[in-house]
Amino acid sequence: MNIFNVTINFEEADHETVVLPIAEGESVLDVCLENGIELQHNCGGVCGCSTCHIYVNKGMDNIQEISDKEEDFIDRAVNPRITSRLGCQCVVIDGDIEVTLPDQSGFMGH
Repeated sequence: MNIFNVTINFEEADHETVVLPIAEGESVLDVCLENGIELQHNCGGVCGCSTCHIYVNKGMDNIQEISDKEEDFIDRAVNPRITSRLGCQCVVIDGDIEVTLPDQSGFMGH
């Protein structure tokens, strides 16, 4: 099994960028949860909502291609961009990636 790096940036100013190992076949959501990083996932990580929406800054070719279902949910996300993906569907297949997590504070207190 291949291990790569995921660099995670945060929109919140008080969060430091972190670099974590990510295994081939593992999602960004999995790595966040394993490392205590707050990333909402109301559907449980099954591509059933848009709360784990993230931005992929580098390495788009190193993750699984986007599905029509995922694109539909991204359209409903807050501030979607051309680089938007869902953390649960952002599965590494070959190489390092860099992502930015949108401000999660709007989800707090649910």
